[in-house]
Amino acid sequence: MSAVIEARDVIKRWGATTALNRASLSVGRGVTGLLGANGAGKTTFLGLVLGMHRADGGSMSVLGMDPWSQGLEVRALIGYAPEHDALPPDVTAHDLVRHLAQIHGLPRREATARASDVLYELGLGEERFRQIGTMSTGQKQRVKLAQAIAHDPRLVLLDEPTNGLDPMQRDEMLALVRKVGHQLGIDVVLSSHLLDEVERVSDSVVILDAGRTVAGGTIGELETRAEAELVVEVDTGDVRRLVTALKKAGIAAIADGDRVIIALENERVYDVVRDALVAAHIGIRRLERRRTSLQDVYLAAGAAGAES
Repeated sequence: MSAVIEARDVIKRWGATTALNRASLSVGRGVTGLLGANGAGKTTFLGLVLGMHRADGGSMSVLGMDPWSQGLEVRALIGYAPEHDALPPDVTAHDLVRHLAQIHGLPRREATARASDVLYELGLGEERFRQIGTMSTGQKQRVKLAQAIAHDPRLVLLDEPTNGLDPMQRDEMLALVRKVGHQLGIDVVLSSHLLDEVERVSDSVVILDAGRTVAGGTIGELETRAEAELVVEVDTGDVRRLVTALKKAGIAAIADGDRVIIALENERVYDVVRDALVAAHIGIRRLERRRTSLQDVYLAAGAAGAES
């Protein structure tokens, strides 16, 4: 199965508010970042994947099944860690993970062993018999991840798994997410509003803005798709003369201090820039093609969504 989740023109409304507005996306194998600002529709989308809500329009397939009409079958194959802390404070981490593994169909003895194994795997071996209410925020986030993977699901949905963590805990959690997706072989959807954490652990990214899918693909594809730029750092000469000459030649360029940033639409641009530099008697300190980052893609996608 090439796609773990397929959504086509999905609409979901909450009263007068449209949370998802004809969102279309495809989630493949590995770790996929579901990226968007708070209120972009990420949590609503995860609820539809779990079959907890019914879409008002469009179609969705999760692991080859309809999550609404086949919700029990879909949820049996999915692990889910919600954003908000809903863990019982007077229950030990081991008992909670074992209990939820049993709910997913594991026999008690196997669920008991699996709970210990997964808590050790996530760095909570020594703390597994502590009551959850006595744990730190970072440990609670690990418990949520443990219960999501204890039954060996095919897909795990993580909603803001680094919420409330300090920088060190955040790094450790992201390392665990990557471990789940690449060493344990479980496909992961990581929902986050933080660009850098999605970029660090994800193989692919889907960007939501105001309920619309504005970009999607592997990080490499998104960066390649975005418009590349040529940056000319001027040493001697008038930057404005270079910009004027390039615009006359039909090439978009802007001045930024002693630099000129040029839209690299095709290979012809290099020749035009060379000729313009010579004609304007401009000496350069540096000329380089700027690699478009995921941040550029994210900002451009958000701007496109706002315009539409």
